[in-house]
Amino acid sequence: MSVLAVFATLVEQLADLLQPLFHASAAAAAIVLFTALVRLLVHPLSRAAARGQKARAALQPQVAELRERHAGDPEKLQRAVLDLHAREQVSPLSGCLPGLLQLPAFFLLYHLFSSTTVGGQTNSLLTHRLLTAPLGDRWADALAHGGAFGTAGLVYAGLFAVVAVVAGFGSVRTKRAPAAAPTAAAGSPSAPGGPALPDAAGQMPGPGAVQRVAPFLPFLTLVTVAVVPLAAALYVVTSTTWTAVERAVLYR
Repeated sequence: MSVLAVFATLVEQLADLLQPLFHASAAAAAIVLFTALVRLLVHPLSRAAARGQKARAALQPQVAELRERHAGDPEKLQRAVLDLHAREQVSPLSGCLPGLLQLPAFFLLYHLFSSTTVGGQTNSLLTHRLLTAPLGDRWADALAHGGAFGTAGLVYAGLFAVVAVVAGFGSVRTKRAPAAAPTAAAGSPSAPGGPALPDAAGQMPGPGAVQRVAPFLPFLTLVTVAVVPLAAALYVVTSTTWTAVERAVLYR
């Protein structure tokens, strides 16, 4: 049995368990529950990433001193910064792991709800809905069948509204965050626009770079919700909301 078939069976079993509570939207609820389980598994890494971010912020005075000392020798600066991180047991890449480890789950959902057959059988999950919107459809399908204010279009309008509210919450937190820790709210590991990557000296991009990129991240999430199957869009919205709450707690 293929990985996709095993995953389809898991989603169907979760939907069966949730059917008494959510009825026709049980499969959608199963996807939300699956997303929560993935985020729970990744949470220890998110906590480690938060500790790493705080540790990197605490090292900034020493890094600034190294930059002044080795201003004319980028290679030596890079070695010195990496040595500093090694001595303090701080990984410049720790913030990337939570986002990267969620990608397989997202692409598995995307593939499952983009396939008409699974294991040689008709993909029955495509008949499931979130209210009136089929989980295998995209926003373009909703627009073609009822328009933006049709029953399926309103489901997407609700998802877009959630993303907008979460993005606004994250934007407010980013503006209030100390300049020493600008990357804490820079990305969404659940969707395109993940954590910022280190530069050649092993450092995270500065506040200016993050501020230039950050306004576009919510837009990328909205685009993702619009173009992927509704099931994958549910994963993105749930994970993005989880990220906002998690960061509010871990980076407070």
